[in-house]
Amino acid sequence: MRKFTVIVTEEFEADTAEEAALLMYHQLTNGPAPLHYSVTDETKIATSLILDRKKADEFASVDHTADPGNW
Repeated sequence: MRKFTVIVTEEFEADTAEEAALLMYHQLTNGPAPLHYSVTDETKIATSLILDRKKADEFASVDHTADPGNW
């Protein structure tokens, strides 16, 4: 299985980096999951993605840990 680094990309107005991180934390714990991501593979190729909320919610509702491809 390949490895990827996934970064949530969201812009916040804040006075400090820590405040921006705290605003992100607040959004992650109280709001819907983010849809904008930057994904980098093991060859360092980066791709920007915007997920469709309906498709992402459908995917998230399934337990993918039971997939033998994830073992």
